[in-house]
Amino acid sequence: MGLVCPEGALASLLAYLKLLKKWNSSFNLSGVSDVETMVSRHLLDSLAVSPHLCGKLFIDIGSGAGLPGIPLAILNPDKHFILIDSNGKKTRFLFQAKIELNLDNITVENSRVEHYQSKQQIDMVMCRAFSTLEGIVTKIQPLFSSSCKLLAMKGHYPEDEITELPVEFEVTKTIKLKIPGSDSQRHLIEIMHRK
Repeated sequence: MGLVCPEGALASLLAYLKLLKKWNSSFNLSGVSDVETMVSRHLLDSLAVSPHLCGKLFIDIGSGAGLPGIPLAILNPDKHFILIDSNGKKTRFLFQAKIELNLDNITVENSRVEHYQSKQQIDMVMCRAFSTLEGIVTKIQPLFSSSCKLLAMKGHYPEDEITELPVEFEVTKTIKLKIPGSDSQRHLIEIMHRK
């Protein structure tokens, strides 16, 4: 994938998968239970976003088991990630992962995204399997300044969802992601306020 891993990142990524597998058996954080499938479907899928990050402060909405936020935080220790999820069991897992993996560049918020308020300028909002594009931009309105970008991870190219975007938003990039070990289609859709 051409990614540069900081020292200790591979060990942290594997420790995260081990923790996810352990918690998954009790809390159903992911539909995937074996570690080998987790590597391509969760880890590599999340890390494919890394080259497209711009800025210092990122919000992962509907973070669930910390995807894509935790793998990205491990790979990018110089950037800060706010992981938001409204499910208490999932945010308990996120807190545990933050502590066990020593991820000082993560903040966990147990909140609905539409109720979350940030005191800082957000550079990018990201999500994976969260909602339709229209649903996402509606929910993140309070966080979505004119310079902020949305990075939405989708499977097949979401042509219908793009045509249903509110007129004040535009797709600024679509990137077809190649995920090693996966035959599934993956697209990264970048959206901004229309200038």
